[in-house]
Amino acid sequence: MRYEGQIAETVAYRGDGGDLIEAYAARPLGAGPFPGMVIIHHMPGWDDWTKEVVRKFAHNGIAAIGPHLFSRYGAGSPDDIAARARADGGVPDDQVVADAAAAAAWLRNHPLANGKVGVIGFCSGGRHAWLAACRAPDAFDALVDCWGGNVIVDDPAHLNPKRPVAPIDYTESLRAPLLGLFGNEDRNPSPDQVNRTEAVLKQLGKSYEFHRYDNAGHGFFAVTRPNYRVEAANDGWQKVFAFLARTLSA
Repeated sequence: MRYEGQIAETVAYRGDGGDLIEAYAARPLGAGPFPGMVIIHHMPGWDDWTKEVVRKFAHNGIAAIGPHLFSRYGAGSPDDIAARARADGGVPDDQVVADAAAAAAWLRNHPLANGKVGVIGFCSGGRHAWLAACRAPDAFDALVDCWGGNVIVDDPAHLNPKRPVAPIDYTESLRAPLLGLFGNEDRNPSPDQVNRTEAVLKQLGKSYEFHRYDNAGHGFFAVTRPNYRVEAANDGWQKVFAFLARTLSA
């Protein structure tokens, strides 16, 4: 069901270590109950496109929250704050998982919630969403990975104290069903990395579905960027909402 009316606003909640985290939240107008979705932003940060995605979920009948995972780096434009985060080596995986799980609890505690919450991430956010669903399995009932890079880490030099373990190595703990969307022209993850990720999921007997798009590369949902691919994006969004209708219904 489409909801023409919605409430969208900036909110705050307590994340990792009790830190106050800024977030953007939207929910449909109506009596509910509504499923919930945590939106993990991409490396460019907590930008306008991320907030549009939050509103898109509300329009499609899902209460959504997009935490500002770089909020500890201070005020400024999304580009400036993301640059500070990159210069610092990115946010620690433990912190992201705790912030995402706390966002899921914020949704689940809403009086109009149906008790089911999923997580979706784009680019680096896809990696973060994978981590969150694996390491906080009680928090999430569905996982959507949109071209998450570095789920598989081929070069151990890319691991560090902030990112000590490749997300793929946590997959055994994944309980939520998974939807993965990938472009066959992407290089991170490359088609080979997607194949190897799928092999791990099959080996572990996980519930998943992967969809791959020719003539599409990284970030093909991003309408403001040259790599936007309208047919792939439209089909991908249809698959996202069909998947969530199956996995997040009360």
